[in-house]
Amino acid sequence: MTTLRLVLGDQLTRDLASLSDLDPAGDVVLLVEVAEETTYVGHHKQKIALILSAMRHFSAELSDEGIRVDYVRLDDPENSGSFTGELARAITRHHPDRIVVTEPGEWRVWEMMRAWGERFALPVEIREDDRFFCSRGRFARWAQDRKSYRMEFFYREMRRETGLLMDGDEPEGGLWNFDKDNRKSLPASLRPPKRDRLAPDAITQDVIDLVASRFARHFGDLDTFGWAVTRRDALEALDHFVAACLPLYGDYQDAMQTGEPFLFHAVLSPYLNCGLLNAREICVAAERAYRTGHAPLNAVEGLVRQILGWREYVRGIYWLRMPDYAATNALNACRPLPWFYWSGETKLNCIAQVVAETRQNAYAHHIQRLMITGNFSLLAGIAPREIEAWYLAVYADAYDWVELPNTHGMVMFADGGLLASKPYAASGAYINRMSDYCRGCSYDPKLKSGPKACPFNYLYWNFLIENRSSLHRNPRMGMPYRSLDAMRPDRRQEIESDAQRFLSELADEAEA
Repeated sequence: MTTLRLVLGDQLTRDLASLSDLDPAGDVVLLVEVAEETTYVGHHKQKIALILSAMRHFSAELSDEGIRVDYVRLDDPENSGSFTGELARAITRHHPDRIVVTEPGEWRVWEMMRAWGERFALPVEIREDDRFFCSRGRFARWAQDRKSYRMEFFYREMRRETGLLMDGDEPEGGLWNFDKDNRKSLPASLRPPKRDRLAPDAITQDVIDLVASRFARHFGDLDTFGWAVTRRDALEALDHFVAACLPLYGDYQDAMQTGEPFLFHAVLSPYLNCGLLNAREICVAAERAYRTGHAPLNAVEGLVRQILGWREYVRGIYWLRMPDYAATNALNACRPLPWFYWSGETKLNCIAQVVAETRQNAYAHHIQRLMITGNFSLLAGIAPREIEAWYLAVYADAYDWVELPNTHGMVMFADGGLLASKPYAASGAYINRMSDYCRGCSYDPKLKSGPKACPFNYLYWNFLIENRSSLHRNPRMGMPYRSLDAMRPDRRQEIESDAQRFLSELADEAEA
């Protein structure tokens, strides 16, 4: 019996469920670079280069094992440009008795897979992706009959089930969550550890040249590419993070600094989300650092919560609620995405810095995403679909299952509070406290009104005014609405006037 085993570009691990019973004597592993996957949004050039290079290296590793690999390159003149088209061609070449795949991370690919059996008149086995701690079915059982899906309660169950950071039946240190200890601004004297970027090998350089030629108009720089593209190098990146960054990761994970895009962050999510690393080994490595006294509990718990808690949680929400989830727009946000999200050309220094670093690195850490580019899009009422397409395009770790719930629910509150208990809205004071961006800005975070005032200040209050009917009953919004109600009428009018002026200028730029 010949089995054709299709491996997707975000499934680059030998531990994949669809490869677990592989028979090198008769089976064929199919990997395909298809145009459809590179262009359904205009992915960052580095993201495309990372995935294609990692795919080619993974293919070579499988071949070195003696496994028969059918690899289709993007520039193959016979390449049909789609998974379905390439599967059809591979069936003609190999005449398999069945097809085995691992469930994908995106709804659109899931629908595609479910049609293959009838289309090709072959058995198609879609296996559960067991790289996650929580299966789709397990999450659905947790969510059943709940009125709200709060990550904190899900996270506690995952801690109990996995035993990570547990002391018997109780959480290590007596608390489930040390987030209150992880909000320090970065001292001027503290220098984050140096991050070494890897020089591209011949395979990667070929890919970079291909991307530069074929995707010249896509967002992003290629000359700064230095991502790991093999499991060995990804493991070295994990070791470096644990040794050099993890001890201070917790304290400064919310901090932002000009010219320091990585600070103490792991920068492992691109490897985790494409399969070069797995979630359990990262959590175990972090826990080991705590048990041996190398890293404090607030840092390790913060990392474990991001992976075991948040990452698993947003995946669960995605599969529980799709496809209808993506269409919700609870706040009726409808403004177009400003062009400066692509160009970085704006007097808002915080956004200019984050966009520039995103162009250079295909990366920004979670506070830059949530409280700078995300916060602005929320306050300005950007249409959810537009900002979601941007996040999906520009980051090397962005895949629909993780990007959509984060942006739709956490950033934009477009699901009406299904995922987040309140909108993550903040004024310029927060940005000034957690970063040095305001020092180089044309606007003043201490001014509340007028053309020199930080737009985040009046946009924050204008956001509350515009969305009062949707938000004022939210118990976590009681304090800001009491402050709003205490304002003099002329102050409220001033806020609305400043906001209207600024947003009208944005609209004029979009039409220019």
